[in-house]
Amino acid sequence: MRTMFDQAGLELWLTEKIAMYLAIAPEAIDPTTPLAEYGMDSVYALSLFGDIEDELGLEVEPTLAWDYPTIVAIAGYLCEELATQNREAS
Repeated sequence: MRTMFDQAGLELWLTEKIAMYLAIAPEAIDPTTPLAEYGMDSVYALSLFGDIEDELGLEVEPTLAWDYPTIVAIAGYLCEELATQNREAS
């Protein structure tokens, strides 16, 4: 399923997914705090990457959470990738 998201929509979607994996309330997550500070480990990160691939149709590198350590950074990267993908498709 390919869903269209903007930066804010991606941040919200990522926050909800990460909250689910970490079993904490979404409102307890600051999107500018590194995910490692919430206990996000490689197992959760790989699950999140699978969700990204399924939802957005983007293949992401296993190092994504380390290269882009916050929700804001990941969402920004994904927005750029989606825009590139859309330009190439048209």
